[in-house]
Amino acid sequence: MNDMARVERVVDTGQAKITASDVQVHYGDTHAIKDVNVNIGDKTVTAFIGPSGCGKSTFLRCLNRMNDTIDVCRVKGNILLDGEDIYDKRVDPVQLRAKVGMVFQKPNPFPKSIYDNVAYGPRIHGLAKNKAELDEIVEKSLRRGAIWNEVKDRLDAPGTGLSGGQQQRLCIARAVATEPEVLLMDEPCSALDPIATAQVEELIDELRQRYSVVIVTHSMQQAARVSQKTAFFHLGNLVEFGETGQIFTNPQDPRTESYITGRIG
Repeated sequence: MNDMARVERVVDTGQAKITASDVQVHYGDTHAIKDVNVNIGDKTVTAFIGPSGCGKSTFLRCLNRMNDTIDVCRVKGNILLDGEDIYDKRVDPVQLRAKVGMVFQKPNPFPKSIYDNVAYGPRIHGLAKNKAELDEIVEKSLRRGAIWNEVKDRLDAPGTGLSGGQQQRLCIARAVATEPEVLLMDEPCSALDPIATAQVEELIDELRQRYSVVIVTHSMQQAARVSQKTAFFHLGNLVEFGETGQIFTNPQDPRTESYITGRIG
């Protein structure tokens, strides 16, 4: 079967926001991701779980071409966003990353003011015609990041001066400022305390009204709390994908059951 026929077969299986077909990732001689096929829905939280080194973060980084920044990394297969191939030579990775935002494990605000952290993306993508429009985007984004009330009186203060949980919500606000359609989160709570984690989880639940959210998490409890769909990765393979409740209560693959019950990890 040729590539286009295979892609069409996968796309027709439902209203997927992202469709991945036969994705392979190599780091030099290491085969990190093997034959991953998955449909990721819109306005849904999809969790990627699995042991450390199983490939979940590597696959997440394929979805906005972050692996392009690694010289020895090769990605094969098809990844479509709204039916369009994100690895097509005509696709500008910078424009793609405006549509597919990313929040990292460790909060990484720019060494700029809170305002400039959020305004940076809209400025480089020309999303505001004037200062009033930019002010509006910054406020709206900080509200979506559930941090506006905490910072509205100190927008000129450095983003790096915020607490860890506030910094992560600022990074979420920065990611949504370019009006993305997909939000990728790579273990966004692993550096946070329980209270900050609860705030970010609550925020994730609100964000899914507007975005397709994909979260890598090492916490099965977190996956169960925030996601509607869960993908279990093991040794570079996507072992099982389905409704979160079903994956946790009635997994179809013995490897998934072993991981969830703590026998492998």
